Amino acid sequence: MGRKTVLSLVAVLVLGGTLRAQEPSQADSLRREIQRLTARIDSLERLVRRLAGEQRDTTAAGDELAALRAAAAAAGGGAVADTSTRRSEREQAQFVDRSRNLNQLNPEISVTGDVRLNATSGQLAGDNVDVREFEFSFQSALDPYSNTKIFAAVGEEGIEIEEAYAYWTGLPGNLRLDIGRFRQQLGELNRWHAHALPQSEFPLVLGRFFGEEGLVGDGVGLYWIAPFGGGAWGAHELWGQATLANNEALFQGGNRVALLGHLNNFWQLSRSTFVQVGGTAIYGENPDSALKTRVFGLDARITWRPPDRALYRNFTVRGEGYRVTHEVAGTPTTRTGAYASAEYQLTRRLFAGARYDYVESSGVDGEHEWAIVPNLTWWQSEWVYLRAEWQRASVPVAVGLVERSNRFVLQAVWAIGPHKHELF
Repeated sequence: MGRKTVLSLVAVLVLGGTLRAQEPSQADSLRREIQRLTARIDSLERLVRRLAGEQRDTTAAGDELAALRAAAAAAGGGAVADTSTRRSEREQAQFVDRSRNLNQLNPEISVTGDVRLNATSGQLAGDNVDVREFEFSFQSALDPYSNTKIFAAVGEEGIEIEEAYAYWTGLPGNLRLDIGRFRQQLGELNRWHAHALPQSEFPLVLGRFFGEEGLVGDGVGLYWIAPFGGGAWGAHELWGQATLANNEALFQGGNRVALLGHLNNFWQLSRSTFVQVGGTAIYGENPDSALKTRVFGLDARITWRPPDRALYRNFTVRGEGYRVTHEVAGTPTTRTGAYASAEYQLTRRLFAGARYDYVESSGVDGEHEWAIVPNLTWWQSEWVYLRAEWQRASVPVAVGLVERSNRFVLQAVWAIGPHKHELF
C-alpha cells in the first residue's frame, strides 16, 4: 500500500467521521460510530508501525492519524482517549501478590473460649462453674519455606504456652521438620486441643498415663509421607520425635531425651468409608530415679460419610489402647488402658456420641477404673457449639471397694478469628 493510498484512506475516514458527527442521531448510533472510529485508529496505528519498520517516511501518515484522533474525539464530545496512552498503561500495569508480606505483618489471630457448668452427685452445690481456658492462637507463614503456630491458654492457674513451634515443609525426601513445643503424635486424640475433643475431656487412659493435658514435648520432630501408595495401597505416614523427657506421669520429671515413633496408615474402602490404623512407641529414661519407661500403643478409626449427604450424615468409631511399663532398678511394672468411642451425626448441626474408658488402677493392684460418657453436641454455627454430657465413673479405693459418681456437664465453646475449631 503506497503513501497516496494511506492518505486517501485517512481522508475518507476523517471526512466520514466529521459528517457523521454533524448529523443529528441517537446516542446509540453515535456510540457505534465512535467504536468504529476507534477500531480504525488502531488499524492505522498498526499500519504506521509497519511502515516505520520498513524505514518509510511516516510523517504524513502520522499527521493524518493525529487529525483522525481529533475527529473521533470531537464526534464523541471528548470521550475517546488516546488509545496509545491506554495501551501503554495496560502494558505497564502489573499484579503483585502481597498476601505473604501482609501475613507476615498481620498473623492469623484467634481466641477460643471454653466454659463448663457441672453438677456432681454426692457433692454440695458450689464451685460449679469451670472457666477452663481461653486459648489465644497465632499462626503465620514466615516465608515460602516455613510456618509457625503459637497457642497460649489463659486459665485459672495463669498463662500456659500449650504449643509454640515452627515447621519447615518441602524438604528433601518428602520431609517436614518441627522445632519447639508441640502436642506429640501419640495415637489420635492426644494431638487435639481440649476444645475440639468429641467429649469435654480427654479419655481416662490419656489422662492417667500421660497427664491431664496429655503428652506435650519440647524438642524436634520429623514427618514423612510415603511417596508410593494410593487406592488399595493406601497412604502411609511416619513421625519421629525427640523431646525432653520431663513428663511427670511418664518419667517423673526427668531431663534426658525421650524418643517417640508413630506410624499411621490410611485406606479408603469406598466412596463413603475410610479406615485409619496407627501404632506408637515411646522410650525414655530418668537416671535420677533409675527409671526406664516404655510405651506401646495402637489406635484405629473408621468413618462413614456418604458424599451426597456429607453435610448431614457422618458416623465415626475410634479407639486407642496403651501398654505402659515403668522399670525401676530392673523391676518392671506394667499397666494397660484403652477407650472406645462412637459419634453419629443426626442432622446438619446435631451430633450424638458416647465413650467407654478402661484403665488399670495405679493405687489398687488388680483393680481398674472405668467410665461411660454419653453426650449430645449442637453446633449453633461454625464458631459456637453447646454440649450436654453425662459422666458415669467407677474408681477403686481398695480391693473390692469402688467409688461411683455421676456428673452432668454443660459445655459452651466459641471462637473468633480464622482458627475457628480446628483440631490443632
